[in-house]
Amino acid sequence: MTAQLSRRTVLVLAPVLMSAAAWAAEDQYAFMPDGGRTLLAGLLDGLGTEAKHDALRREADAEDWAEWAQGLAPDLDPAAMDTLAAYAALNLPLEGESADDIPAQDVAGALPPDGKDLAVAQCQFCHSLFSGYLMHDRDKAGWLSTFKAPFHTEIPMTEVERETFATYSAINMPLDFEDVPPELRF
Repeated sequence: MTAQLSRRTVLVLAPVLMSAAAWAAEDQYAFMPDGGRTLLAGLLDGLGTEAKHDALRREADAEDWAEWAQGLAPDLDPAAMDTLAAYAALNLPLEGESADDIPAQDVAGALPPDGKDLAVAQCQFCHSLFSGYLMHDRDKAGWLSTFKAPFHTEIPMTEVERETFATYSAINMPLDFEDVPPELRF
């Protein structure tokens, strides 16, 4: 009888659980500014395969990346431009695998995580994303200094990831209170 009850419970709950999983898969953090990976992949989507691969092999500083991106998207918001340029300068050219081996349709999947990805993945295990991250106003050095706190030293991030996180955060945080969905405040 207990086994039948379990099966019935599962059958009744399955649609609810599937709905919850679909909701969780949606971008619950769309209110946050896009990170460099998303911005770069969006620009590369409009290019041919060879141009995409050339970009992934490109080594440049943030200023050069901003000029490159300006040529492709002259109307890009200044903060988004800075986010993209800083991300590309820190994370490109791609190391290890050849940029030519990356399928042109999966550039975003091949790029390293950006500051938004890292914040969403790391900042909410111990504290509220809202009060512990989204409302803080720090420069890059201030964001990097958070990794010196005893409870942050163990966060599994490389130095490049920490730089990527700190740069994204310095450019894009704090958010306006009203821009954060009420269910994610505090």
